[in-house]
Amino acid sequence: MNKLLATLIAAAFATTAYAQTATTANNNDVAKAQAEAQQDIAKAQRKEAKEVAKADEDVAKAQAKADKKMTKAHAKADKEHAKANEKVADADAEDKLKAEAKADKKIAKADAKAAKADAKANEKVAKEMAEADKEKALASAKTQEAVAKANADVKKEAAKH
Repeated sequence: MNKLLATLIAAAFATTAYAQTATTANNNDVAKAQAEAQQDIAKAQRKEAKEVAKADEDVAKAQAKADKKMTKAHAKADKEHAKANEKVADADAEDKLKAEAKADKKIAKADAKAAKADAKANEKVAKEMAEADKEKALASAKTQEAVAKANADVKKEAAKH
């Protein structure tokens, strides 16, 4: 009876040892697939971060350019205001109302020009922001696709064993 029991125990240990060896080999393949998946995911995330940073940089450049244009337009309008007010101040008493009317027209024209420049600049910034949002969404979608593919590869490798 002891011999039989000893044989059964020895067989159980041998089977367990054999099963462990096979599982370890399988686990190595799965671990390798997981490591590759992590590398692919990290690469995709770095690429996405780079694209997002580039999009943000483009928006910042567009905003700076727009600010510069708007500042220039407002400076020009302020110059026109000063010129018009100077003409009113230099006008004779009888011509003062006429000069004020003329000045008001010039001021209104300068303000309209500045407002138009503001609108155009803001439109360009809005377009750049929309483009950046699109690029960010595409980059995010590519990253999600890479993550899904990497996870699928790991599952595929795990299913083999």
